[in-house]
Amino acid sequence: MAEQLEMECCKQKHRELVEKKDLLNRLNRIEGQIRGIKNMVEQDRYCVDILTQVSAIQAALNSFNREIMGNHIKSCVVENIQEGNLEIVDELCKTMQKFMK
Repeated sequence: MAEQLEMECCKQKHRELVEKKDLLNRLNRIEGQIRGIKNMVEQDRYCVDILTQVSAIQAALNSFNREIMGNHIKSCVVENIQEGNLEIVDELCKTMQKFMK
């Protein structure tokens, strides 16, 4: 029973090495941008300069989300539909609604 609960709450997805490397590179760049903003705050930089960098990070995160969503649809969603699991469509709709607020 514990194994079943663990599998339900913690789904996993195998990612090809190229995809994983690309995603990690994106996250590393975003992490660097965030550290840059932290330094800007510590250095008492001008508000507009900080806001500009925050906007760049938001754009990078949105791009990351689009990449993950596209990969999810092309792999997880397609595989589930092919296996007859149409509940994945409801999950996809709910997920998209969360991001379109």
